[in-house]
Amino acid sequence: MTTPVPPPRLLDQVAAKARMLHYSIRTEQAYIDWIRRFILFHNKKHPREMGAPEIEAFLSHLASERNVTASTQNQAFAALLFLYQKVLQIELPRIHALRAQRPERLPVVLSVEEVRSLLAALDGIDRLMAELLYGAGLRLLECCRLRIKDVDFDRRQLIVREGKGDKDRAVPLPERTIPSLRQQIERVQKLHRRDLSQGNGRVWLPNALSVKFPGADRELRWQYLFPSSRLSVDPRGTDGILRRHHRHESLLQKRIHQAALTVGLTKKVSCHTLRHSFATHLLEAGHDIRTVQELLGHADVSTTMIYTHVLQRGACGVQSPLDRL
Repeated sequence: MTTPVPPPRLLDQVAAKARMLHYSIRTEQAYIDWIRRFILFHNKKHPREMGAPEIEAFLSHLASERNVTASTQNQAFAALLFLYQKVLQIELPRIHALRAQRPERLPVVLSVEEVRSLLAALDGIDRLMAELLYGAGLRLLECCRLRIKDVDFDRRQLIVREGKGDKDRAVPLPERTIPSLRQQIERVQKLHRRDLSQGNGRVWLPNALSVKFPGADRELRWQYLFPSSRLSVDPRGTDGILRRHHRHESLLQKRIHQAALTVGLTKKVSCHTLRHSFATHLLEAGHDIRTVQELLGHADVSTTMIYTHVLQRGACGVQSPLDRL
């Protein structure tokens, strides 16, 4: 008599469903964390025994007692919707919870001279990546995830694959980065040859492409443009294969933070500040907002409109009466 196989644990089901739907590893981990917090908040009660009232209580707790931001509360809500709708196949009624207020924040933008001094304080791969954040308006992870095949020297463009919202887009390739990019590709090629000679040389491919195209994960064109210095095993995989992933984003975050301190910038500078500066400087140069929207990959032009409030001509384009005295 065969022993019946127990069903997988709930959080394992969540992980399996997230991978089947091609969610990123960060989204998967965030959802699992929020679902675990939700279960612990209700004294380890199984989600099947709970519903809208328990979800409302948890979300209200986050807003009123934990004082989380609106985006954090929205992520928790999305995780619970994923659990009930995608994993448990349970339709929920409308959720009425205390919602965290979304503050209206203006982005931090550097002047052209501030960008110049910040880039001058960087060197090597850090400088090249920072130049792409500013020169192409890339998000940090979009830059880290660039592959060699995404660089189009002839058309002077970069192709951002599976950006926010799972959308592809083309962005301008800054002319001044071309020599450095060619050198970087040569370095990656040498590193890849060494990996292959040692029996490695594989890279993670999205959406089961490694099954559809056997051997593609060893091709140079699929290698990351900014590879990690070490080989690692995919935390979501079970094959135990060593692969070379992309450089961790925290490295550039630390370098840019230190560079801002070195040159004495008093603004709060992050990698995303360079993307904000890219958009603002394009608008100041006379480019229309729809073009900037496409380059940034914004789904709604209202998101891009925030940059019109920080243009060089000042708040609302109004001259202070003090300056007329």
